[in-house]
Amino acid sequence: MDIPGLPARKAALKLLDAVLRRGETLDQAAQPALQGIRGDADRALARALAGEALRWLVDLDALIDSATRQVLPDDAKPRMALRLMLAGWLRLETPPHAVIATGLPLLAGGPRRLAHGVFSTLVKREVRLPAVPTLPGPVQGRWGERALAVASGLAVPPPLDLSLRDHGATAEWAERLGGSSLMPGHVRLARGTAVEHLAGFKDGAWWVQDLAASLPARLLGSGNGRQVLDLCAAPGGKTMQLAAAGWAVTALDAGAKRLQRMQENLNRTGLAATLVQADALQWEPEAQFDAVLLDAPCTATGTCRRHPDVLHRIGPRQIAELAELQAGLLERVQRWIKPGGQLVYATCSLEREEGEDQAVSVALTPDPILASELPGGLMPTGEGWLRTDPGMLAEAGGIDGFFIARWRA
Repeated sequence: MDIPGLPARKAALKLLDAVLRRGETLDQAAQPALQGIRGDADRALARALAGEALRWLVDLDALIDSATRQVLPDDAKPRMALRLMLAGWLRLETPPHAVIATGLPLLAGGPRRLAHGVFSTLVKREVRLPAVPTLPGPVQGRWGERALAVASGLAVPPPLDLSLRDHGATAEWAERLGGSSLMPGHVRLARGTAVEHLAGFKDGAWWVQDLAASLPARLLGSGNGRQVLDLCAAPGGKTMQLAAAGWAVTALDAGAKRLQRMQENLNRTGLAATLVQADALQWEPEAQFDAVLLDAPCTATGTCRRHPDVLHRIGPRQIAELAELQAGLLERVQRWIKPGGQLVYATCSLEREEGEDQAVSVALTPDPILASELPGGLMPTGEGWLRTDPGMLAEAGGIDGFFIARWRA
């Protein structure tokens, strides 16, 4: 007998297992886990269940442990199933009887009675989650005093941000799409909107891009036909920003499929750039550029509000490996800039090793970021850098975590 909603729960279990046991990203795990699931609603439900379970994992585990005599292993299937059952009940407001009907079949041939008993006990207790998710211990240790502020931005999945091709049409698009704007060229919409069905999508009037992710390219200003190199550029949000601002863009990325997607985005928006497939650690330009934008590969821990898997699969090894790569890229790009030209370095990471520790090694002249260049509510650091985290701009819907710095050659 087919149980409505069960395929989505099975897929969510696969997603959770892929992240917690194999260290995959949710995006990497999605294609095999969601294969065979029909309908966008069930696919979205699977992602939502897995995402909420990862976002609130520490608190969900504390509830599970409070209702068991013996602690279940972290990767035990009953614990995995209970995490999803509790996420469905406490976060997605699924009625308990529906949670049981769709959750217990995940343990076919296994300890259903145990899972049923634990879940029923917690329902009878009328348990609730805290207002703010508890971060995993290692993450709290790394982020220190910022941890609580960051966690406060994780309680609710983020809204949808759009970057506009024409900044002068901000008010028009905000009204037309029923959104709000935090700065020219930006529109924020409620979560859950089907992007491809929105006005302006087919016409290329905008693209999806978190507000924080749009700031590095904005800090280079208008291009007026000057030459800019966008390194590690795919999927192309910053390239499109730069092209729309009048820069002659060379966009370099190592991935052929990522560059193909970027070309599709450029075609949709009617913008142009020269695309180059190459390894930035091996490639050499024929001439220097007026500006270089290095949005470096990183752990992406700053995207934890939309990608909560990073809270559980990123550790010292990954941070060290990517910090070494970032240092190598920064060392190379400094000589690719014309005298008087600019370098902007950015990572969507909350780790010092990928932000502040990299910035102090750059030999160029600091070009401090100004408060007037930023959305209201954000301020540069004393060094003239920008550090954002998911706890900022909370009343307006939050923002991803980024580190951004700027210099002149």
